[in-house]
Amino acid sequence: MTRITKTVALLTTAAAALTAALPATAQQAERVLKFAHVYEASEPYHTCAVAANDALMAATDNRLGIEVFPASTLGKESDINEGLSLGTVDIIYTGQLFAGRYYGPLAIGGAPFMFRDYDHWDAFRNSDLFSELTQGYTDATGNHVTSLTYYGLRHVTSNTPITKPEDMDGLKIRVPNAPLYMMFPKATGANPTPIAFAEVYLALQQGTVDAQENPLPTIQAKKFYEVQSNINLTGHITDALLTIVGGPTWTSISEEDQGALETVLDDAADCATEQVIDAENSLQDWFTEQGVTVNEVDRGPFIEAVKVMHNGDMATWDQETYDRLQAIGG
Repeated sequence: MTRITKTVALLTTAAAALTAALPATAQQAERVLKFAHVYEASEPYHTCAVAANDALMAATDNRLGIEVFPASTLGKESDINEGLSLGTVDIIYTGQLFAGRYYGPLAIGGAPFMFRDYDHWDAFRNSDLFSELTQGYTDATGNHVTSLTYYGLRHVTSNTPITKPEDMDGLKIRVPNAPLYMMFPKATGANPTPIAFAEVYLALQQGTVDAQENPLPTIQAKKFYEVQSNINLTGHITDALLTIVGGPTWTSISEEDQGALETVLDDAADCATEQVIDAENSLQDWFTEQGVTVNEVDRGPFIEAVKVMHNGDMATWDQETYDRLQAIGG
């Protein structure tokens, strides 16, 4: 258990009260870094980032602190990605497909059915290939990737059961506003509809879209189960969040503090990853207790439908990168 994980355990009872307000201890830092994301204050991505402030202040003798802005406080995901280079935010969590807009090959880790299982994904995040992809992103943007946090298996929620690709034919499904999130819906005949994360609940409630897709912890935190009667365990993306420090911020701090920041953000990623795994292991039963129908799915037909698109027109990577990823841990 990391020091950040232990700190989070102490903060859990106060999670509901966490907001974007600056923690009192961060005010003592000489410089406070703005850490922006689109997730709820109750989620582990946020609580682990909040706890990282104490660790960073201790590691830098109070030269650096962290202020965390959850729930799209500083803008939608596309906004905070742009903010890194502008210097309006210092650190963000973001999906690989959003970062892939700036360096296409990095998006491969967020594409559907790219990983066999969690172990394959974990081997990828510790691989030379991942290091090379993040360096390519840095070369393209000037921003610095520090960490990769497990976000969970993405599943489709709907108001009708979905157990085979044909069940998605014509389904209007919300996806994040990044092109590769459309690969899975298009492969199965659905109609992908990009909607900002903060607007998804209302879109489902009003029937603007028929379905959405996210990991179980996110479905719980965003209360999508209140407006969707079925959770279909498609597990179509083994998803993850990149932690990225903006180029203007990274180059403005000393090498010593860069090392401290990298270590602290890696610990925060491990902290959140552990909690997401624990949540995934318990939430199927929880959703059933809430009256939601959880449908087991034979993923084989879905995998076959998507695989033909892996190196097609939507791919932002080359065949060599794809083959290297598939060979990891194989």
